[in-house]
Amino acid sequence: MSDRPILLVTRKLPDAVEARAARDYDTRFNTDDSQYDADALISNSADVDAILTCSTEKFTADIIARLSPRVRAVATFSVGYEHIDIDAAKARGLIVTNTPDVLTNATADIALLCLLGAARRQHESTAMMRENRWGRWDATSLLGVHMTGKRLGILGMGRIGRAVAKRARAFDMEIHYSNRSRLSPDLDQGAIFYQNPEEMLPQAEFLSINCPSTPETHHFLNADRIALLPDGAVVANTARGDIVDDDALIAAAASGKVSGVGLDVYEGEPSFNTGYLNLPNAFLLPHIGSATVDTRDAMGFRALDNLDAVFSGGEPFDRLA
Repeated sequence: MSDRPILLVTRKLPDAVEARAARDYDTRFNTDDSQYDADALISNSADVDAILTCSTEKFTADIIARLSPRVRAVATFSVGYEHIDIDAAKARGLIVTNTPDVLTNATADIALLCLLGAARRQHESTAMMRENRWGRWDATSLLGVHMTGKRLGILGMGRIGRAVAKRARAFDMEIHYSNRSRLSPDLDQGAIFYQNPEEMLPQAEFLSINCPSTPETHHFLNADRIALLPDGAVVANTARGDIVDDDALIAAAASGKVSGVGLDVYEGEPSFNTGYLNLPNAFLLPHIGSATVDTRDAMGFRALDNLDAVFSGGEPFDRLA
C-alpha cells in the first residue's frame, strides 16, 4: 500500500508532466481525456488528497462543498482561475494554486504575432495562396500597416504586458500603457503612463490587451472606447475574451475604423462570435498563447511544485486560497 498522496489529474497533460506526477504521487490519470462534469469530478475525487485540474473543469461553490474532506489542494494548470470559486475554497480551507510566470514569454510572443498578423493582412494573404489566386505582382494589393516606429498602447502592464513592451521596443515602437498604478522606472523603461485608459486610447495606433478579466474590465473595449482609437488602429487581445465587446469590435473592423484585429481569446470560448469569420482583416488563433512544449511542461511542473510544497508542509509558490 503506497503512502504517497493520491493525486487526481483531470485532463491529459504533457508526457513529461505525467511522468513526474506518476513518480511522486499515487496518480489517477484521465486516460481518455474525457470531460468531467460535476458528478464525475466529485466521484473521481472521493478518496484523493489533491486534484491537478485545468480551466475546463469548473469548481463552483457547490462542487467545492461536495468535495471529500480528504481533498487538501486543487492545483490548476493555468494562470487564470475564473473557473474556481476562490471565496468558497477559502471558506472550506481548500488550498488553490495556479501557474503564473511560466506563460509570460510564450503569451507575449503570441501578442506580437497577433499584432503583426493583423497589421500585415495574414488571413487574406494565406487565403490567396491556399486558393491559388496569387497572380502578377502589383504595387497596391495587400497593403498592410507598418508596425515599426508606431505607438503601442498596452492595457495592463503586468508581467505579460511588460514582456510585450520589451518585444515591441525591438520594433522601435513608442510604448504607452495604462495600469492600476504606475510602474517603477526600472520596470516601465520610459513607457508613458496613463492612469485613465481613455486618455491612452487616442495614442494607440496599435493596442495590446493584457489586463486581467474583472468586473471592471468586462467589455472594456466597447464602441465608445473604440471610437477613441486613431482611425486604422490595430487591436490584439491575448488576455481574456470578455474584455472585448465582440459586436462593437466586429463593426469597427468591418467599417475600417479598426484596420486589423488579432485575437487568441474569445468570450465564451470555445464558442465565439462567428462574425469574426466574415472579416478578411481578422487574424484568429484558438487560444494557443501557452501552446509550446517548453511552456506546457513548465506549467505542469509549476503545478506539481505547488503540490509538493503542500505535502511537504511548506507554502506553495502560487497560492490563491
